[in-house]
Amino acid sequence: MFKHQKIHQLDDYFVELSNRENKGVYFYRINVYTQEIGDFIKRYYEAARLAGVIIEGKIPNPDEKNLSYYSEIMGMNFYMNMEFISVSLKKWLPRMNDYQRNNVAVSIYNTLGDLQKAGKNENMLKNAYIKFMCWLYYKFERIVNLLGQEKVPKILYEGSISNYELLLISVLCHAGCDIVLLQYQGDAAYLKLDANSSFSYEFKIDNATPFPSDFNLKWIRQQIQNDFANARLYGEKPKYVNCTNAWITGEILEDIKQNVTVRGKNDAFFYNCFCIMNGVKDKITYMNELYQLQLELKNNKRRIVIVDDAIPAPSNEEIASIRRRTYTKLDQMLSDLVVNIQYSFNIELQRLMIKAFLDVLLEEAKKPQMNINKMTNKAVYMLCWLKRYQAELFSSWKMPQISCFILMGGCKSETEALFLKMLARLPIDVLILNPNLNIKSTIYDKLLYEVNYETSMNVTKFPKENADIKLGTVAYHAERELDTIMYQDSGLYRNQQYQKANTVNLQTMYEEIKILWNEELKYRPNFLITDDIVNLPVICAKVSGVKNSDITSYWISVKELMTQDTYVIQNVPFIESTAYNPLKEHTTEFFKNGKLQKNKIKNHADYQYRFLREEMQEHMLDKLQILINQALIKGTFQNGTEYTVVATALNLPKDILRLIQKFDFTKKNPKIIYINTGEKASSLEDSILIAFLNLIGFDILSFVPTGYQNIENYFNKELMEEHQIGDYIYDMQVPNFATLSLNTRPKSWRDIIFKRNT
Repeated sequence: MFKHQKIHQLDDYFVELSNRENKGVYFYRINVYTQEIGDFIKRYYEAARLAGVIIEGKIPNPDEKNLSYYSEIMGMNFYMNMEFISVSLKKWLPRMNDYQRNNVAVSIYNTLGDLQKAGKNENMLKNAYIKFMCWLYYKFERIVNLLGQEKVPKILYEGSISNYELLLISVLCHAGCDIVLLQYQGDAAYLKLDANSSFSYEFKIDNATPFPSDFNLKWIRQQIQNDFANARLYGEKPKYVNCTNAWITGEILEDIKQNVTVRGKNDAFFYNCFCIMNGVKDKITYMNELYQLQLELKNNKRRIVIVDDAIPAPSNEEIASIRRRTYTKLDQMLSDLVVNIQYSFNIELQRLMIKAFLDVLLEEAKKPQMNINKMTNKAVYMLCWLKRYQAELFSSWKMPQISCFILMGGCKSETEALFLKMLARLPIDVLILNPNLNIKSTIYDKLLYEVNYETSMNVTKFPKENADIKLGTVAYHAERELDTIMYQDSGLYRNQQYQKANTVNLQTMYEEIKILWNEELKYRPNFLITDDIVNLPVICAKVSGVKNSDITSYWISVKELMTQDTYVIQNVPFIESTAYNPLKEHTTEFFKNGKLQKNKIKNHADYQYRFLREEMQEHMLDKLQILINQALIKGTFQNGTEYTVVATALNLPKDILRLIQKFDFTKKNPKIIYINTGEKASSLEDSILIAFLNLIGFDILSFVPTGYQNIENYFNKELMEEHQIGDYIYDMQVPNFATLSLNTRPKSWRDIIFKRNT
């Protein structure tokens, strides 16, 4: 439980919890206005918008639909004790950790106790409790898992608060949340509820006046938007400006070698170049010229980054490091994402990065039919790449130093093009080499200087040491060009077109699972392809209970999900911990220093996946590395469980491997149905199997009519979405699905009325 403390100044609200006096939270009501208060409200509004809740007017009372859903999930029982409240919160608001849940439970219990002392009967207490629970779910669910964190979540309430609203907000305050009440009409109405100011403090300040007649949160939002527009997102402008290409002669390789100190004399500019060379001037000398370029740059102590073929897509870890949300507006997206650009070693360089990032994306947004989701994905990739390369490009940077970024193989994607355009607005020479004229670069920029030669040369690697050149025939290149035209950004996909994919677990209603189950991935929500990496929207859910206690319909509904791509597990545990695994004794060779030893795995005599497509082998091993890195399985990096993870993932059953072999990332994905009707516990290996297949791209459904914990026992975090569909039923026998008829489902009243199946 947290106590609300007094502040010394309004800025105390923005101090992190550990730095506060007695680690307290703040609950104040503001009844008067000054410019300082206006600025504070604007800042507090932004904080509440990002990590909190803003209430304009009343919190709506739970309606019939809300109460019906609550009743379906929780029932209508109520007991005035801590254990009941705590258990209920765990089920109703599962995102809270134990510490948060205990604080909320104690606070609710104490509040209900005060109501009881005030003469409220049990039925009144029950009504208050249900109202609190509904409000927590429908209004405050987004912050319950933030309560008590270092960055204290905020609630901003505008208007005249009611008694029960005050009680619940006080509950959240004691659970670790800051509160501000804006009362434009003064304090009189509030003091009728809390005459002694027990729940909150009144903020007092000298020279205050009543709130202006037009002051409200809508006005605050407009002010914020105006500030945003005026500043154009940039913050403080950088001191330096790029002078790109104005100084070059046109002999690109020679221009890049030119010492930065002689490129120009205006201290307000940094002098860089941004060029693309299509084709080669001379096949015989081309590779040697590039090799000499690299040597001279290094001899001159220029920082240099060379990328072959394409900039590697960000890893899951890189993407996860970018703070982001779901956006509906461009300005909202940019203002949120730009805070990811941090370079504390040189604030001037940080400002240059911010300006370049915003310049490029705002220009991109002017294109017709701009899609905010695609823009967000591109922006996240740009930020990932900037983080990846900034140390290598800018270590100990100071004016007028110029780094060098070279991309060999042309610019093939729109996201790459945006990133290169951003780099070209920084103190970096950006050189794009596209020796193969059959490859069309996608980049266009008003700053870009283009040199075109007639001779084509099939080179994909920059000659850092030696070059191994391969030449393709005219027919080969013609086929590749046709392939690009037909299958790039057309909505059409050839078989096995994509080799890399990431999964995202869909949050669905239970009724939606049947609809989505047999859909091709490309038709599911959130399917996306960015830079040849497929975003796979998959189902990963646990179904607890039996709807209407109708066992026959229950098994029929399970059978209806058994497609030709579905593997059914009905004997638990599926993988016994003692089962023979020929790879178990070799796992210490396969996993060292936190990394899978892919070559050792593939070359081992007991490696079982070498018959699979090479790209699928790589996909599986990449996901195995991610599974370990995430430490999703309990015991990973603690008691050697990571070796069990490796052994299990490399010993999949043959039938599952066959499903993986034919898996096409744009079509129907393979599926696992895991049935546990009894009280036998799932094994650690079962949990590993499910987590691994989820990352590969399988749909996962776990049917548990008992509602017991099973697979999730071994997860460090919530992986499976749980659907409570009915009563818990025990000792059910799994039927013979081969003989189970889909026509034996009992007729509904609708079937009877409309004489269906007669």
